[in-house]
Amino acid sequence: MKGPDLDRERSEKTHTLAEFLKLYNEGLPLTFPRASVVLLEQFKSIHSDSFKTDSSWSLGIHRKKVMDWLCSLSV
Repeated sequence: MKGPDLDRERSEKTHTLAEFLKLYNEGLPLTFPRASVVLLEQFKSIHSDSFKTDSSWSLGIHRKKVMDWLCSLSV
């Protein structure tokens, strides 16, 4: 019998901006730019199509997009 898919559950769970910020920066390699509340608010206004249902953040939907966006800012 299969147990719960914890990675999937973690990926799909929704978070507040503050929770997402903490989870995003947690364990991030030192060479990657860190997120901040201001930067995440900018991301949200630019990429509002990623927030169709509400203002919740999820690792599965937003983490990679935020990471790519932050990396493009530092170029």
